[in-house]
Amino acid sequence: MRTVLCLSLFGALSVYAQGTGAIKLKVKPGDAAVILNGKYLGPAANFGSGRTYSGLPAGEHELKLVDPRYEDAVVKVKVEAGKTVKVQQELKKLTPAQPPFGVLRVKHADRFAGVFLNGRYYGWVDEVDNFAQGIKLKGGEYELKVVPTAGGAEFSQKVKIEENKTTLIEAK
Repeated sequence: MRTVLCLSLFGALSVYAQGTGAIKLKVKPGDAAVILNGKYLGPAANFGSGRTYSGLPAGEHELKLVDPRYEDAVVKVKVEAGKTVKVQQELKKLTPAQPPFGVLRVKHADRFAGVFLNGRYYGWVDEVDNFAQGIKLKGGEYELKVVPTAGGAEFSQKVKIEENKTTLIEAK
């Protein structure tokens, strides 16, 4: 009886695994955010040559690639069971904003957590959390959202940026 149960469970797991596929990315810039079906997954470089995003149900998925210095790209991806879809995309550069700027720095335990301002992706925490890095912004008020990739609650806060000053937010 125990053997039959184990074989049945193994069979069920095999069928589930057979109904899924994976995505591997080659995106320029590698800093671009990967948003799959509306869920932030992390920077594109994390899903390149050494790593895939697996366990995706077979079917069509929406892949959005976002970087504040580039035009967004939206790609429809058809995932087939048991296969890896390779996506290659180069984003088109935008004209840079002109100074003066203020700088926003964000600290969070998840170094790949996505940093969003007014609903737009601006990078991940590890890019913007030390004295030499930050997000250059025009002065004003912004709605900050930090989205962890490792699970856990999102952090949200209104932030006032002043030109020629640095603002540090510790997102917990």
